[in-house]
Amino acid sequence: MEQESQPMPPILENFLKAFIPLFVAIDPIGLAAIFLAMGAGVPAATKKKIATQATWTGGAVALLFLFLGQTIFTALGITPSDFQIAGGLILFILAARDLIHSATEEPAKLADDFGVVPLGMPLIAGPASITTLILLAQTLGVGVTFAALAANLVLVVLAFAFSERIGRIIRPTGMRAISKIVSLLLAAIAVNMIRQGLK
Repeated sequence: MEQESQPMPPILENFLKAFIPLFVAIDPIGLAAIFLAMGAGVPAATKKKIATQATWTGGAVALLFLFLGQTIFTALGITPSDFQIAGGLILFILAARDLIHSATEEPAKLADDFGVVPLGMPLIAGPASITTLILLAQTLGVGVTFAALAANLVLVVLAFAFSERIGRIIRPTGMRAISKIVSLLLAAIAVNMIRQGLK
């Protein structure tokens, strides 16, 4: 007689229900590709600083909206759609600026706050992840949503760390090509943010 499969513990089931949507929204793998391309030619110490800055910024903003997101939106009279459009516009401007930068010129020096904008926000803590956090907190509870967010931020840190190894394999010419492709993808992501916000 076959044994019946044991049901998943409710706490684990709820954790996965929160973890998976946040993983899709934050996209640690995509962040690693962006971090690798945009950080081409940047010293390792600076990359580490940017990664730390991005993780802390994204985490802090995400926590703020996890606990106070709905209150902030209500107090300011804005909707998640408004936030999505604003984030998309900022991201599009940053991506377009890099796209029109001539490939024959020396790569522009990364801004000191690159880890804050756009890496920390709106890429780690962007409209998609913030809206997801607010909805998950309302349906599954703040505790399990917080745990899922923490797990995803750990994955972001690991993704940044492993992107350094990939950078040693790819040559500068390849990095410049990847950088332009990533900028184009960022512009497309930005347009999608704006389009979703307008629906």
